[in-house]
Amino acid sequence: MTDDDQGGDPYLPRVVKIYKSETGFGFNVRGQVSEGGQLRSINGELYAPLQHVSAVLEGGAAEKAGIQKGDRIIEVNGVNVEGSTHRQVVDLIKSGGDCLTLTVISVSPQEAERLEPLGEESSSFPAYDYSEKRSLPISIPDYQYRYNEKTGERFVVYNIYMAGRHLCSRRYKGILNDQQLDTRRRGLEQYLEKVCAVRVIAESDIVQEFLTDDESGSTSKIDLKILLPDRQIVSVNVPKNANAEEVYRVLTSKISVSSEAAKYFYLFEIVEYNFERKLAPNEFPHNLYIQNYSTATSTCISLRKWLFNISKEISLTKDDQATTFFFWQAVDEVNRGQIKSADRLYQLKALQDSSRKHEYLKLARELGGYGNIVFPHCPCDSRKEGHVIASISAESFELQACKEDGTLESQIIPFTWESIIQWDIDDEGMAFAFQYERPDKAPRWVKIFTTYFHFMNDCFERIKEESIHNKRNDSHEEDDDDDDDDDDDEDDEDVDENGETESGTC
Repeated sequence: MTDDDQGGDPYLPRVVKIYKSETGFGFNVRGQVSEGGQLRSINGELYAPLQHVSAVLEGGAAEKAGIQKGDRIIEVNGVNVEGSTHRQVVDLIKSGGDCLTLTVISVSPQEAERLEPLGEESSSFPAYDYSEKRSLPISIPDYQYRYNEKTGERFVVYNIYMAGRHLCSRRYKGILNDQQLDTRRRGLEQYLEKVCAVRVIAESDIVQEFLTDDESGSTSKIDLKILLPDRQIVSVNVPKNANAEEVYRVLTSKISVSSEAAKYFYLFEIVEYNFERKLAPNEFPHNLYIQNYSTATSTCISLRKWLFNISKEISLTKDDQATTFFFWQAVDEVNRGQIKSADRLYQLKALQDSSRKHEYLKLARELGGYGNIVFPHCPCDSRKEGHVIASISAESFELQACKEDGTLESQIIPFTWESIIQWDIDDEGMAFAFQYERPDKAPRWVKIFTTYFHFMNDCFERIKEESIHNKRNDSHEEDDDDDDDDDDDEDDEDVDENGETESGTC
């Protein structure tokens, strides 16, 4: 949204309002890291050094609002930022919430070249901001001895942890006594604390490689923490390069999940408080584990139900562990508000004890939202304005209208599974698409632009798989009923011929 009160001159200052989308504000800022500076002429006016827009996300919020690459930023949310540092401008942008008001001035390519003769791509010295620091919970609590069977070498490795999670083990070469080992342990710990305190250094490729690439190779074993539905955390010892399927097998073996119940659970990544994403079997949980080391939680991997059909869930009632997991996940979803408890909340709270899990689940299964997977709000090509919230259940696929900030609107469009003809994913467009039938109209495609498009596709495939399985079971039951009917017919014929039953003569 831009002010058009400048008489049409594209090089006069203008006010732009940007509303944050799921991809943020959609632009990068670049400029000086020190305060003040010499006045410079821009479009005939003198300004102190200005931060400028170095990149604009295609189709993002900034581009839609009219921001262009090279725009100079004069004000942020009404605060003049002439001569301000990069950090000051970024902090002002972040502090404004979901609505950002910028006063910017566009410059011609020739003017941009004059202001920055080297150009952004040709500069050999990127303007990194080394002033931004943060406190990270990095520690080296212990060390251990290792032995190289091929060379016969015995050496020591220090175990490096971040927020209680083991990142890697690193060694000092040489033969040292215990006192020297502990001195070096403290020295390495202090060194890493100082290095990783500077964000741009901690996130550099060199440091990231150092913290994730163990010298002993990708086959070395590490401990992965996994959150169970009952909020307990279990550590599994697996190779660093183990994929999700391998980690899941180790976990189910360790906590003694039955082979039948194991079909209906899987590993999920905790993306945000109200949403978890199922891992693909070929994903590497350790990579996710390391990428999220700076989060406050002890792990980003959890075990959750991977089942939509409630009848199948009820058939597992005799499996006490599976039922307990169903119970605690239902409790969590009620607390989140995903299960619409309404006037039943008091009853649910009274039953919120593991010893009464069957009663709790019986009541919870009657409520709306039970067993649903609800995705974060995102754009959809069927809406010109606003977003949608996708919800998947065994009964239907629903799209609820909402604003771009996720505020719910009243419109809900349900699609029965019988009406959905086909679906597919668009890797390049990062979207999930489905085609559905319309009465007296041609089928229509709908595209949903979500970063979780692969997971949404997995959900559709799972629903289809469960539906096929249920139809097979129903078919077997019908065959059994037919056999029973045949037996009944034979009995009836005997009665007709003989005129007798067990109770006497007809």
